[in-house]
Amino acid sequence: MTESRGAEKIPQWKMDEVDNVKDLIKSYKIFGVVSFEGIMASQIQTMRRDLKGTAVLKVLRNTLNAKALNESGDEISEMTQYIEGQSALIFTNDNPFKLYKNLSKTKTPSPIKAGAIAPADISVTKGPTGFPPGPLLGEFQSAGIPTAVEAGKIAIKESKVVCKAGEKVSPKLAAALNKLEIYPLEVGLNLRAVFENGTIYLPSVLAVDEDKIFADLVAAAQQANNLSVNAAIPTADTIEAILQKAHREAVNLGVEAVILEETVVEILIGKANVEMVSVAKTVAVKDANAVDDELKNL
Repeated sequence: MTESRGAEKIPQWKMDEVDNVKDLIKSYKIFGVVSFEGIMASQIQTMRRDLKGTAVLKVLRNTLNAKALNESGDEISEMTQYIEGQSALIFTNDNPFKLYKNLSKTKTPSPIKAGAIAPADISVTKGPTGFPPGPLLGEFQSAGIPTAVEAGKIAIKESKVVCKAGEKVSPKLAAALNKLEIYPLEVGLNLRAVFENGTIYLPSVLAVDEDKIFADLVAAAQQANNLSVNAAIPTADTIEAILQKAHREAVNLGVEAVILEETVVEILIGKANVEMVSVAKTVAVKDANAVDDELKNL
């Protein structure tokens, strides 16, 4: 009786949203929990449009998302531990690695607010700013940005780190960076975890460096090819190279051992001719030197 009275207190629209999430869990192969900290509503709408056709983003109160997960089975309920702060659920039929890659593409540069902690060193680069001389010059300088007037414009005199990673950004610096269109943050949907067939994948597993993997595969293929050829282990891909190597070694052996075989006899004749010419030149030089010596003695 108590449970029924408690259930009646939950508005119908909330129950409908919970049921909708449960249906989405059943309809898609995988789902994930994402964070949208610092993202404006307009940006979320843009991200929804960008993901259309590949994924569905469901933004609800954490309590409703957690309720839907808890009511979808014990394995799925494990995903509730990743729902905190500004969280949403995302559903797709892509594999977890492709989902992580697609979400990485949603990230865009964003200005940093006063009082925020710099996630990495924030730098300014030497060069013109395009701003005419005026009050801005003093604002930039008071923010710790080395500026001067050059060719009638405000210019940054030298490249400099104006805020180190882990430091708090001052109000003056935040305003100056925004005016210079220096956006130190990357804002987007951050994947916290993905659920697929009873397995939970974390970003540390999904963050794959495709270029490195491709380079490693190419190197491994080359090494395997070299091993096959040098160890004379024939495969469909290396048999031709093995036969060519064997032929070269056989010819070299025939030449070095002076074996009068049809394949090498022409090479042997050519080698003999080169040696003959070399000997003839040496003898000619010696004879010429001897004649010179005799002429000197006359």
